[in-house]
Amino acid sequence: MIAIFVDGDACPVKDEVYAVATRYGVPVGLVANSPLWVPDGMGIQMVVVDQGPDAADDWIAEHARPGDVVVTADLPLAARCLGAGARVLAPQGREFDEDSIGGLLASRDLKEQLRGAGLPTGGPPPLSGRDRSRFSMKLDELVQKSLREFPP
Repeated sequence: MIAIFVDGDACPVKDEVYAVATRYGVPVGLVANSPLWVPDGMGIQMVVVDQGPDAADDWIAEHARPGDVVVTADLPLAARCLGAGARVLAPQGREFDEDSIGGLLASRDLKEQLRGAGLPTGGPPPLSGRDRSRFSMKLDELVQKSLREFPP
């Protein structure tokens, strides 16, 4: 059975994940450093990991399997999950894949160097209603693909 893993601490699309997961009966692992509220009776497991900068990422990367869908904006985590065979989706609805992740990581590293040199690089824009819609549609598509490839 496939699962959806959510990098939960700052995920703005948890409700959208719950809706798609409920539609298909797919379990969700919401992974965070501290307890977060999850609705009852929807197959959502709250996974609280130790404090630490990468504890949630490490847990998700260790548990992600082929066919699972991981929701994260964290590029290094996305790369690790892709390496495990999982599908990875950003909250804005962008699917990460083997073809795109290398360039995205390089861009991230460059921006980190620029910030270290004192240059402003800006952050991501706020999530829009269009982003939420795109995310929901893409998550639905990825779950359907995974269920076809890895039936329960």
